[in-house]
Amino acid sequence: MKKIKVMKLLKWFIVLTMVLCICSGFVVAGKGYSMYRNALDQMSLADKVESIQDKEHYTTFEELPEVYVNAVVSVEDHRFYNHPGIDLIAIGRAVFNDLRAGRFVEGGSTITQQLAKNLYFSQEKEMTRKAAEVFMAFDLERNYSKEEILELYVNTIYYGDGYYTVADASEGYFGKAPEEMSKYESTLLAGIPNAPSRYAPTKNPVLAEKRQMQVLRRMEDCGYFSTEEAETVAAQMVAIH
Repeated sequence: MKKIKVMKLLKWFIVLTMVLCICSGFVVAGKGYSMYRNALDQMSLADKVESIQDKEHYTTFEELPEVYVNAVVSVEDHRFYNHPGIDLIAIGRAVFNDLRAGRFVEGGSTITQQLAKNLYFSQEKEMTRKAAEVFMAFDLERNYSKEEILELYVNTIYYGDGYYTVADASEGYFGKAPEEMSKYESTLLAGIPNAPSRYAPTKNPVLAEKRQMQVLRRMEDCGYFSTEEAETVAAQMVAIH
């Protein structure tokens, strides 16, 4: 009899928890939508994108080395070309890891979501902002191609050492334009935005190369490089300015 009562209580506890989670989700989504609308009221998406494209040293998709593009997609969002702006698998994994750690340790953000954040929102890990980010990501995917989104992304992320565009970073670190970067330079640069202060090659060259190895392994996993090709790239050396 006691066992039946305990099971009933457990069942009701689970149901109540699910209801509370759903209600909380609606509240967060509502607040996130308001934040998203307020952001667009300040400046439309088209105007925001145009303001980025008009900046000095803006790099087009055609000017990006193929290896660099593949490296960024592999390490940041390997389902980029297949999802509609959010990656439910990545979000599920991030939620599980965050709950297990009891704090935000993984964001699960796609390249599109990161672009939305860079264009309109703060860098703080906050649920309402994450919800607003999702609405903006859907907007970006509706209005721009994957190539345009990736192009905007590499022109708005931080690469360390005060470099906020791929052109500034390639010129600053390697003394050359993005289209001139070697495979070694492309894969090294692709790993920096994950933690710019940690992976900037001028500050922590050993950590930067360790991160580069992670990028190369992800490129292997995604089929962009064979093991031999990755090892050849890793063996190259370049001068960092």
